Amino acid sequence: MVLCGVGEVSTAGPQASRTGSLRGTDRKRNAEPKNEQDRNIFTILGHDGKKLYENIVEATEEFNSNYCIGEGGYGTVYKAVMPTEQVVAVKKLHRSQTEKLSDFKAFEKEVCVLANIRHRNIVKMYGFCSHTKHSFLVYEFIERGSLRKIISSEEQAIEFDWTKRLNVVKGVGGALSYLHHSCSPPIIHRDITSNNILLDWEYEARVSDFGTARLLMPDSSKYWTSFAGTFGYTAPELAYTMKVTEKCDVYSFGVVTIEVMTGRHPGDLISALLSPGSSSSSSMPPIAQHALLKDVLDHRISLPKKGAAEGVVHMMKIALACLHANPQSRPTMEKISFELTTKWPPLPKAFCTIRLGDLFS
Repeated sequence: MVLCGVGEVSTAGPQASRTGSLRGTDRKRNAEPKNEQDRNIFTILGHDGKKLYENIVEATEEFNSNYCIGEGGYGTVYKAVMPTEQVVAVKKLHRSQTEKLSDFKAFEKEVCVLANIRHRNIVKMYGFCSHTKHSFLVYEFIERGSLRKIISSEEQAIEFDWTKRLNVVKGVGGALSYLHHSCSPPIIHRDITSNNILLDWEYEARVSDFGTARLLMPDSSKYWTSFAGTFGYTAPELAYTMKVTEKCDVYSFGVVTIEVMTGRHPGDLISALLSPGSSSSSSMPPIAQHALLKDVLDHRISLPKKGAAEGVVHMMKIALACLHANPQSRPTMEKISFELTTKWPPLPKAFCTIRLGDLFS
């Protein structure tokens, strides 16, 4: 059986593909793509799911490792060049995941959520196929790959200057604000990491991988679930409460923001800065309180100049506020996005003299 989406239902005999449907105005919007590339993609996905399946398998040579561009907890991602010469990313679900799709309910729910998301900083999902042999999701291909890959490369990190880094943080903030405050019901990503943020040729951020996303229903203040996410990015309260709220994404956003600024995962820095329950520099260890901000930034690029320096200080302050031990004391992504897109406040003193303790004031 081949099950494909997204678009109108089509049948053509016993081996016909079934195409997943969308609700409301989004069905019309998807039926009439805005540009030629989307039109070609949707022609394939919307009208011949069986052919799409065959094209993907052929383009990846039956998911040969040579086409692999990433690994995740829910699947392996491959690059596929379609017959129309369009390039797509194909997330082949692990067998353990496909075994859970016997009734396709959870799978279709995820697909409908993904297909209805429309934001410039969120990866577009084009469709899906489910077969007894392979099941996969089809996304737009983002050229530069993951934020983690860029930060981890000495050569690419040098090209990733402060202007680009500040823009990436703003993009991710805008995407999460959209998910939390513009979607109904709100969407919690639950796995915001540098590996799940992709960058295009212009270094524009795209939030990806909603395999662990869950909907937060409007009549509930929390969602109880088993652990999902990536250690080192997950909010501390998940270790003992399993209460997933938007503030879990806020915490992860704070970790990623500091990672962008320092060029490495900030686990040790976070431990040094934030003792349990701390919310000000007075509770910080003296060595951390008096450390200079410039000494923890990514040394592979020169220190930020005036305009960028204001942005770095402002974003580091926001990031630290996101890491508050009390979820209710963390800002909302709506507020964060607003703060990121307004004029940055002037520096209180020379950039090179700003200490980490100053970021809590």
